[in-house]
Amino acid sequence: MNKLKSLPSVPLYIDGVFRSSSTSHWLPVTDPATNVEIAKVPLATEQEVALAITSAGEAFQSWREVPVPERARLMLSYQHLLKQHHDELAQLISSETGKNAADAKGDVWRGIEVVEQAANIASLMMGETVENVAPDIDTYSLIQPLGVCCGITPFNFPAMIPLWMFPMAIAAGNTFVLKPSEQVPLTAIRLAELFELAGAPKGVLQIVHGGKEQVDMLLSAPDIRTVSFVGSAPVARYIYQTGTGSGKRVQAFAGAKNHMVVMPDANMEQVVSHLVGSAVGAAGQRCMAISVVVLVGSAKTVLPALRAGMSHVRPGASDDEQAAYGPLISAAAKARVLALIKEGIAQGAICEIDGSHCAVDGYPDGHWVGPTLFSGVEPSMSIYREEIFGPVLVCLEVDSLTEAIELINRNPYGNGTSIFTGSGAAARQFQHQVQVGQVGVNVPIPVPLPFFSFTGWRGSFYGDLHAYGKQAVRFYTETKTVTARWFDQDIPSGPNMTIHLR
Repeated sequence: MNKLKSLPSVPLYIDGVFRSSSTSHWLPVTDPATNVEIAKVPLATEQEVALAITSAGEAFQSWREVPVPERARLMLSYQHLLKQHHDELAQLISSETGKNAADAKGDVWRGIEVVEQAANIASLMMGETVENVAPDIDTYSLIQPLGVCCGITPFNFPAMIPLWMFPMAIAAGNTFVLKPSEQVPLTAIRLAELFELAGAPKGVLQIVHGGKEQVDMLLSAPDIRTVSFVGSAPVARYIYQTGTGSGKRVQAFAGAKNHMVVMPDANMEQVVSHLVGSAVGAAGQRCMAISVVVLVGSAKTVLPALRAGMSHVRPGASDDEQAAYGPLISAAAKARVLALIKEGIAQGAICEIDGSHCAVDGYPDGHWVGPTLFSGVEPSMSIYREEIFGPVLVCLEVDSLTEAIELINRNPYGNGTSIFTGSGAAARQFQHQVQVGQVGVNVPIPVPLPFFSFTGWRGSFYGDLHAYGKQAVRFYTETKTVTARWFDQDIPSGPNMTIHLR
């Protein structure tokens, strides 16, 4: 008997209707803590994807005419509902990702913050005016929506990353087709239900499910104007090249290898506390996780305390309040992390803590990896070069801040980095010279709030306009420049002149 037949099916959301797919191809959705299948997700047909795009295109014609304050009020209503259902959404995230309660709640809250920023859309879409660029001639710019936008989102933040995308795009006057990760489709559907409840018109948001074949349909569709993506480096490169090759505007967020530099004058108690959480939180499955610590000079004396700190944390089920993090998303993800740990040992790194044989009582089939710490790591080793995406921290030692900055700048990724120090001069040199888009000073994970933008650099990002904040509005809009002249004889006069305001 086919197990998938008895599982609840995840619907598509097309033209304002939650509908079952007509496809014959389905994938299981699995709870990674138990390895139990909890739902089945369709690989949408070509006709279903085309219908979603067509519906979004038709909805755009009326949605673009909705006044900006009304679009802002929709976002205010939506953020209110998201707050009301915050804990429910977090529980849903835990069921399909295995995240513990704190991580899942943070996932939802960071998404809510972006929706709140989308409610400020009117001020973000203001143009510019210069009077008298020539005699009696004025020039001004208008910010206008593009049309149908699309988002392709990963498994690790099922609420936050979709909410990075479609609220800002829709608030700016566009419509949106979302393709969430096939591993975590349930949260996206619930987000759409709440968006509809908030008053979103039919067709403004569409959701289709699938894998590479469905992504390619979206990338090749002529009516889709923009593509937003978050995922691995190879896929980001493919999305960017394919999307731009078909004339689309693309922002593709890729991999990361985030370094924390620890200076000898840093508060080592704070270093250990922040470093452990940023390395293993969310099982290391986040693009802003600290996966490399660079110990400068005598800062290497922190290693025993770091080893002790990491040895005291453990993974567990989402309802385990003592667990620091949950399982990896899949058996394949676990196998990849274990293979890299094995490679690190084989290449000569010192495995201070080995989480390869981790087990969690009552969950024998979960995808568990314990906290893992390496010292004596060299830049040539695979555990340094590759994004592990697991609860693995590698330690390198250098003699100076200059060497640390050079090390980071040689790494192909440039997503996030941080420095822990008591020296303002060291912090100033670091933030000025490091070639990384997001920098923390005594902050381990420098993710900006949504009134700024998420700004990965180099191999961590393909494109030129980043997520949320002002850059997202620029990404989802086009600027129109108007140069106008009115002649004196056009001024109406007389008793019959009437001004109508609406």
